[in-house]
Amino acid sequence: MNRKSFFWPVLSEEEKRLRASDVDRGSSSNGSSSDAPAAPAMPSDENYYQSEMPNQTYTTSHEAVMPSALSSIPAAPSSPVMPSAETARGGRGYEDEVIHEGDALLVLENITRSYEQADNHLVVLDGADLTVRAGEMVALVAPSGAGKSTLLHIAGLLERPSAGEIYIAGHPQGNAPDRERTLMRRNEIGFVYQFHHLLAEFSALENVALPQLIHGEKVAEAQSRALELLRYMKVDHRASHRPSELSGGEQQRVAIARAMANAPRVLLADEPTGNLDPTTSDYVFRALNSLVKQSGIAALVATHNLFLAERMDRQITLVDGKIVEL
Repeated sequence: MNRKSFFWPVLSEEEKRLRASDVDRGSSSNGSSSDAPAAPAMPSDENYYQSEMPNQTYTTSHEAVMPSALSSIPAAPSSPVMPSAETARGGRGYEDEVIHEGDALLVLENITRSYEQADNHLVVLDGADLTVRAGEMVALVAPSGAGKSTLLHIAGLLERPSAGEIYIAGHPQGNAPDRERTLMRRNEIGFVYQFHHLLAEFSALENVALPQLIHGEKVAEAQSRALELLRYMKVDHRASHRPSELSGGEQQRVAIARAMANAPRVLLADEPTGNLDPTTSDYVFRALNSLVKQSGIAALVATHNLFLAERMDRQITLVDGKIVEL
């Protein structure tokens, strides 16, 4: 049975065949985990974590005290790997769904959004159309007041359009009941903001584990999955530290890991590097880009940083309420 993997990795046909044969061999050897397929490695051109991250020294007066439910942190392996297929999202209704590279995961069709302000009828979006596909990172570049936040809120099911339809992996959500939209937002959409919005009283690991616990995951699975994400973002060595003990770049990488906690299909980011210095901003962007490419999610990133926007797959803007390719 196909199951939704932790990161929705997009595999070639050959990789799928090899992985399937590895799984078959593993299942015929008394279920030994040693025969499980290896997780895909980070892309070779993204091995910049240790060499390009600014040298920083941290001193803390205490280690963050973790609640008893999250007190055990699994030991980190010698080298970071992508979370494996064994950390699949089983039991969530997606076992038979398979995402392929190029699939349209976020689609906005003829979106209109208007507001009534006193005697004025303000039209922010007017027939906006957008498609973001699996493994694609799209930059949304527009001046303040053009409607970027409104577009992200509608794409993230935080508000409804006045007209038009939103599809998340083919499922229409424009007129869906509130509960369905809430579940879709919780399960299939990740959010990253300019400010990290981490919970100050919890450690980095707890911040990433909590969305999974709210979703109903077992504590051990949530811990393991959270640490794998932190390891992938190269902040697992700070897993027990609270946000105030982390640098700005570390905080944002933890926020990205948290956004991926429930294995979403769509990632929406609003100025994710806006509060960072240029060096750290570049570092965080490359970590985010690597995550998008290897996981196969669809990412829409609002940014004023033209240098970073040019490095994404496409750039779009808003003109008179419509989406225009740059």
